[in-house]
Amino acid sequence: MKAVSLQEMYRSANENTAAIWGQNAGTGERREGNYYDPTKLALAAGIQPSLSFSVTHLICELHKLAQDDPLADILPAQAFHFTFLPVTLPLYNLNDPLPAKVGELINIWAEYQAKNIVISHLRLVALPSQLLLAGIPDNAAIAMRQSFCEKVLGSQWKNELLMRHTRSPLPAPFWHGTLLRYSAAFLPEILRQFFYQRQTIDFGNAAGKLTLAKVNYNWTTCYPLKN
Repeated sequence: MKAVSLQEMYRSANENTAAIWGQNAGTGERREGNYYDPTKLALAAGIQPSLSFSVTHLICELHKLAQDDPLADILPAQAFHFTFLPVTLPLYNLNDPLPAKVGELINIWAEYQAKNIVISHLRLVALPSQLLLAGIPDNAAIAMRQSFCEKVLGSQWKNELLMRHTRSPLPAPFWHGTLLRYSAAFLPEILRQFFYQRQTIDFGNAAGKLTLAKVNYNWTTCYPLKN
């Protein structure tokens, strides 16, 4: 995934969303159920970077703007993350033992554990009912994700990985963290304006060490897997 093509994907996503919003002034139908199971845990790899002032300020602004809206699910700043590769759907209750084959996954992950990756030129990307912070990964991150994905596909975890990606390419092209999920078809006008006013801002870089963990949908619960 070249930087130019990824930037083009983000630009295209924003243009498509703006067009959809232009045809739908309100928030539309409320969402039935959750984006992901709110209590069960999934296996996923990612980073939890230290936040720059600009990103911290962005999240704080978003909280102030939407904290009283019951439909707005805003990511807490302390849980901010970029998913490297989600491996499973939310399958596990908090105290469920993981299957014995988790040992194979941990062994595969040993090659990538604690490697540092950098995601640059962070920008807001809007989907009809979500706000993302997305960026451009370094070449090492791209190569490692492709390698890890291929190794998982060749393991006993192939079916879980394919089930997690039934509605998206594998691996998914965007490198992002989800800042807000809205429980309706479209964001309200106040959140659309929040995006429009900040869509051209470069929020800098984020860097962090890779970890494989058992996590809930927004990483407010995170249990790293260890040998």
